[in-house]
Amino acid sequence: MTTTERLAGKIALVTAAGQGIGRAVAERLIAEGAQVHASDLNGALLDGLPAASVTALDATDEAAVNAWAGRFARVDALVHCVGYVHHGTIEECSPADWRRSMTITLDSAYTVIRAVVPKIRPQGGSVTTIASVASSTKGFPKRAAYGAAKAGVIGLTKACAADYLADKVRFNAVCPGTVDSPSLRGRIEELAKSLGSIEAARKMFIDRQPAGRLGTPEEIAGICAFLASDDAVFMTGQVVNVDGGITI
Repeated sequence: MTTTERLAGKIALVTAAGQGIGRAVAERLIAEGAQVHASDLNGALLDGLPAASVTALDATDEAAVNAWAGRFARVDALVHCVGYVHHGTIEECSPADWRRSMTITLDSAYTVIRAVVPKIRPQGGSVTTIASVASSTKGFPKRAAYGAAKAGVIGLTKACAADYLADKVRFNAVCPGTVDSPSLRGRIEELAKSLGSIEAARKMFIDRQPAGRLGTPEEIAGICAFLASDDAVFMTGQVVNVDGGITI
């Protein structure tokens, strides 16, 4: 990985930074020179992250999110990485499953962005949401609630891009394909129970990737660093697919 100091002097907030994509994003922004303030529901996962501050934070808790955002006089970049994957068709998705999916994935985006935007508006900056190609972009089996929630994240991101264009606050959504992360490994283990082995379950996920492999969190993080930088200053309201060819 080659990095620059293109984020030097920028203050960045990263949610769900304990592992997977969120952790890689936080590490990449730090490597690019940003002063990163990282949060995660499980504060212990933030151990060892060389961030300016780390905070145990439930991103669905409005009061807690407002208190966290209130600590910062200025924010230049936000990368919101919180999400939850429910596995099932709409018939297999109970009302409780649906509400949990929307609360964690979509409501958290609303809560965090609403709290942080006032810190970005005075000087301008960027907001990047981690959505998914499983969304309004493309339908996948057994992803009814997840696809709907991530489609909502894309819609929210694009609406905010229109609302805050005059304030020079840019909003973009990054849509990963299948990325090798702790979340995916948990889903592989669950699928292995019905397929008979970890190898068979992992192969199923790889087979749906035209590139023939899983993505890495670091590959998603590189795009997020670009979007947070001045290199992307003329880019807003975009949905960036980083998916190994799924949406070709």
